[in-house]
Amino acid sequence: MNNNGDSKNHVFWHQPAIEKEDREKLHGHKSIMIWFTGLSGSGKSTIANALQHQLFRKNISVYLLDGDNLRHGINKNLSFTAEDRQENIRRTAEIGKLFVDAGVVVLAALISPFEKERLNARALFKPDEFIEVYIKCPLLECENRDPKGLYKKARKGEIKNFTGIDQPYEAPKNPEIIIDTNKLSIDDSVEILLSYLFDKVCLMLNPKE
Repeated sequence: MNNNGDSKNHVFWHQPAIEKEDREKLHGHKSIMIWFTGLSGSGKSTIANALQHQLFRKNISVYLLDGDNLRHGINKNLSFTAEDRQENIRRTAEIGKLFVDAGVVVLAALISPFEKERLNARALFKPDEFIEVYIKCPLLECENRDPKGLYKKARKGEIKNFTGIDQPYEAPKNPEIIIDTNKLSIDDSVEILLSYLFDKVCLMLNPKE
C-alpha cells in the first residue's frame, strides 16, 4: 500500500516575482473586495452592476462576481442548504481574493445570509481590502418586488431553504455601508458608494487635481 501521508505537507507557497502593490501601480488604483449582502430582491445585483458601470467609466479595473452567475459555473454543483451556502461563500471569497491580488476592484453580490460565513470571507483579506455593503430592504417589500418570482414559489413550497421564508437572514452587525433601497434610488445608492470609495478609501493612487 502506497501511503503518501498528508498531501498538505508537500505543498509549498511559491513567492511570486510581482506583488499586488506592483499591479495596483499598473492599474493606478487600490484593489479591494466590495461584498454586497441582502435579501433576494433587495437590489444587490442591480446596485453592484450600476456601480461596476460607473467605476469602469472612471477607468477603474473592476469585475462583478454575481451569485446567480457563479451558480452557472464554478458553484453549479452547490444547493441552497446551509452547508452548501457556506461553500458557495468560501469559493466566492477565494476568487475575490485572487482578483484583489491581481490589482482589481472586485464586487461580490450574494445573499450570504449568515454572519459567520461573511466574517470568514472577510478574514481572507487585509482590513483595508474588504468593504461590506448591507443592501437593506424589508422582507415585505422584497416580496412585493419579487423580480424573479422566487418568493411566490417559496411560499408555495416549490423552493426549499429560501432565505427569509424557511431559512433566516442574519443582518450584518458592523457593515461599512448600509444602503436602504426602500428609501434610496439606484442612482443615489451608487453615489453613496462612489463617495465612500473615492473620498474615504482614497481609491486612486495618484488622483488628478
